[in-house]
Amino acid sequence: MIVEEVMNSTIHTLSPDDTIAAALQLCRDFKVRHIPIVDKEGKLAGLVTDRDIKDATPSILQKEAGNEELSKPLQLIMETNVIIGHPLDFVEDVAAAFFEHDISCMPIIQSGEIVGIITETDVLHTFVKLTGVNQPGSRIEIRVQNKAGALFNILQVLQHRRVNVQSVLVYPDQQKENSKVIVLRIRTINPAGAIDDLKKAGHQVLWPNIPGVFT
Repeated sequence: MIVEEVMNSTIHTLSPDDTIAAALQLCRDFKVRHIPIVDKEGKLAGLVTDRDIKDATPSILQKEAGNEELSKPLQLIMETNVIIGHPLDFVEDVAAAFFEHDISCMPIIQSGEIVGIITETDVLHTFVKLTGVNQPGSRIEIRVQNKAGALFNILQVLQHRRVNVQSVLVYPDQQKENSKVIVLRIRTINPAGAIDDLKKAGHQVLWPNIPGVFT
């Protein structure tokens, strides 16, 4: 899935000369946590987050100092070294950038103009939908040798039972170096028959593996 399919194209921006008070009000009015800062030509100049605003906002007990701080321009607190993305980037690459750089949003730029913004919440919602964990179904974990054809063999077993596979993930096996763990989401509430078929075909089912229930 690409970024333009999940990004928010309704963007609330401010300029470097706008005040911290204006940013605070914008966050409250539109319930946003990230504000792109654009210059007079509409080009991205920086980024301000709700955390930046909170750090720059004094305690309510410091009323006089608070008014002075809130009147300061955003250029004093905005982040100028902003990591950006493109509408045709893959969402998983954005997630990797979030993880690597410890950021929570990414302005999306096309032809020099900001066309959207994607946040960690957008990425989380996307992965939930892609993995199907928000849909009724069951999870099966299978340990396989790290070699070609392992997934094909598993899907063949499920095809014979006419099981609809919602998603497939492959993880490194933490217990065995030369193995992988294939995680399947299947569209059935009772996976007992599918698990029985997988075991009869010689596959090692790690989950569910409840003695007396899935044997």
